[in-house]
This record gives sequence, C-alpha cells and structure tokens, in this order.
Amino acid sequence: MRQTQGAPGARVLAFGGYQPANVITNEHLAKTMDTSDEWIRSRVGIVERRVAGPEESEVDLAVQAGGKALAASGLSASDIDLVIVATCTLETQIPNAASRVAHRLGIVAPGAFDVNAACAGFCYALAAAADAIRGGSATHVLVVGSEKLSQWVDWTDRTTAVIFGDGAGAAVVGPSDTPGIGPVVWGSVGEKADAIKVKDRNSFLQQEGQAVFRWATTALHPVARRACERAGVRPEDLAAFVPHQANLRIVEAIARKLGAEKAVIAKDIVLSGNTSAASIPLALSRMIERGEVPSGGLALLLGFGAGLTYAGQVIEIP
Repeated sequence: MRQTQGAPGARVLAFGGYQPANVITNEHLAKTMDTSDEWIRSRVGIVERRVAGPEESEVDLAVQAGGKALAASGLSASDIDLVIVATCTLETQIPNAASRVAHRLGIVAPGAFDVNAACAGFCYALAAAADAIRGGSATHVLVVGSEKLSQWVDWTDRTTAVIFGDGAGAAVVGPSDTPGIGPVVWGSVGEKADAIKVKDRNSFLQQEGQAVFRWATTALHPVARRACERAGVRPEDLAAFVPHQANLRIVEAIARKLGAEKAVIAKDIVLSGNTSAASIPLALSRMIERGEVPSGGLALLLGFGAGLTYAGQVIEIP
C-alpha cells in the first residue's frame, strides 16, 4: 500500500474576519433585563457585541470571513482543496456548513467538513488542516470559525445574553518548508460536559458560569505552557497571546499565569463579546489589521469551551 507524503510543514497564509453590523450595547440590554453597564463590565469585561439579523446565517458570516482570508492570501478559489468550518450553532445539522461555504466562494469539489468542538473548534480545525497538508491529503485549506449564538441565547437571561455575540473568522493554510503551525495540545474533560449545554433542540444555551470560570482560570495555563514547549518556544518569546475570548477576567488570568509579559494580549471580547469558535481568528485578524502584531512573530492560540474541550498551538503570524 502506498502512502502519500505532503509538505514538511504548514503555515497560515492569511486571516480574515467579519462581524454583523447590528451593535448591541450594555445600555440596550439594561432596558430589557435586570442588568447594567457596570455589572456587565465588572463580571465579563464586555462593552458591546454584534448580532446578526434573521436573514443572516452562520454560512453567510463564514462566506464573508472566508472570502476576506482568501483575498488576503493571494490565492484563488481553485487553489483550495479542503474547507473546514468550526461551528456549534447551525440551525440545522444537515447539510453541513463547509460544503455550502465552499460553493458560495467558488471552490469546486473540495473536501468539506464541519468541526464541533465549541469554543475550541477553530484550534481543532487548524490542527486538522496542518496535519492534512503535512500528510499529503490537502495542499491549501480554508479554515473558518463561524457562529450565530444569538439564535441560541435566551435574551431575557442575563447570565448568557450579556456574554455572547455573532461573527466569523477565517484562515488560509498552505504548505511550508519550515513549520509555521506548531504541534497541537488538546484534550477534553467529559465529566464536566454539562457545564455548558443546549438541553435539546427546543432549548437555549445554558452554562454554569462559576464552574467554567474556575476551570478556565486554573486548568488552562498549563495547557498553554505545553503548547509553547511542544513548539520549542518560551512564553517570553511570544509576540501575541490569542486565547478564546470567553471573559476578560479569564483572558487576563490565563495571560498572567502564563507569564507572556512581552506579548500583545487579545482583548476582542470587549467589543465583540464571546463568539465561540470565531473568537480566535476574528481577534487575530483585527490585531493584524490594526498593526498591533508583527508579521513573522509568534502567536499562541488557546481555545476552550463546551465539551469541555481545549486546544492550543503556536503559529507564525502571516
């Protein structure tokens, strides 16, 4: 039996992000539930979030972000032979998002599949893309994280409604003579899976906020350190730390325990809310657009969320 051989390494060629136009401020939410701007800022650090309209689906968001990443990469649709969409908020599970995103972008007959690892989904999908390129199963991969959490949130429940937003982020991944995406460190804590859940198809998202907070602030900085160790870099070598944008207090606690003092810390949570699988690529694409991080610098990505799943890897910033 023959075995295919791919490129020596893989790297991200470009990022792209997209958010809906509709901005929901803390003051707006305070008019409809028992909350305030001060209460929200003090607990999760969010000032505003974006929400898609009823006519805008997760696929629509993914197409916008994927198109931007593809244009920034300098490649054409015909160069892409695999599309992976990380999402946990599809209104229906069939058909998948990836095949529809590929078709809308003019990508003909690629491999196409979805990944549901919730807020860790983008890091899972990025690892799968890198492995596919190194294994010879793909040459160029479009990886998208896209979520429309607004359709799964009870907008009268302040424990969830104040946190989540909609958006999409994408990356184009291609072959490289040297590694541009480090080894993934991933895992799960299935015994705590019910801490974040949607009970059934007629229910809204529910979470045990304090339990998730304690887990995230105590268990994840060692994962971040292992991702650095496996990539052969030190936290102080990082140009950027881009964790899942779950909660500003969680982001700051992990960054402090990691010891990445020189790194720019992503804090997109403030103006975007928690966008689950979209949060990491969306945050990094905005950091690149604003010139906050250097091309060729190292960024540590760390996804974590429902499942409970987690994944981290170091990448070279395009």
